[in-house]
Amino acid sequence: MISITEEIAVPSPPERVWEVISDPSAVVSCIGGAELGPSHDDGSFDATLAIRFGGLRVKFAARVSLDLDESAHEGRLTARGADGQGATRFSAGATFRVVEGATPGTSRVFCDGEIKLNGKLAKLIESGAGMVVSRMTKEFTDALAQKCVAPAGPPAAAPAGPPAAAPAEPLATDPSAQTPSTAATAPAGQPPAAAPPETRPAPARPAGPLARLRAWWAGRRARRLGQAPQPAARPKSTSGERLDQGGRR
Repeated sequence: MISITEEIAVPSPPERVWEVISDPSAVVSCIGGAELGPSHDDGSFDATLAIRFGGLRVKFAARVSLDLDESAHEGRLTARGADGQGATRFSAGATFRVVEGATPGTSRVFCDGEIKLNGKLAKLIESGAGMVVSRMTKEFTDALAQKCVAPAGPPAAAPAGPPAAAPAEPLATDPSAQTPSTAATAPAGQPPAAAPPETRPAPARPAGPLARLRAWWAGRRARRLGQAPQPAARPKSTSGERLDQGGRR
């Protein structure tokens, strides 16, 4: 018979440790060489465990039952099985309990159990059980402590980058914006000079015989209506001809 009495310190609060240690898949993932099989209607499940004793590697298959007391953070495990060749059979039972550690935020896990072996490999396994249990306990403790680390929170938001540079102001397209203001150049104490009035070119005077005829007709019509005739522009003529008031040459 192999007796197991272990006390494991875990740097995590009891609630988190219990959450992991009461989950068969999480416990199996903390034991090297162990695999979890299908579950059954009664709540039990299949599992396998491969253990090396010196130069001999033995793989056991077992049916495992787990009873949990959530409020007390206690549980009991029972298992029965045999090695792959059926030469050695075993039965095991263990209890485990999670309590608060010596400092806040830590825990202690107490485990007490025994394993009974029958068969050709019983003596060989029992002789090397002490070293095997010690090695497996250390590996399980390290894996459990890593498994019980609280999940990381959401990633911190990336720091805001430097503010974007303000876009350059577009060049003014208004000609008045490019011309210096008269108010800016006026001497101090004097009102700014008014902008010079916009000058427009005088309309071109009519020239040629047709234009002179129109001017004559306008003057004749004005006399008939009793209006003073408007003096008509006299364009230069290369021939020296001019019309008098009667229209004769």
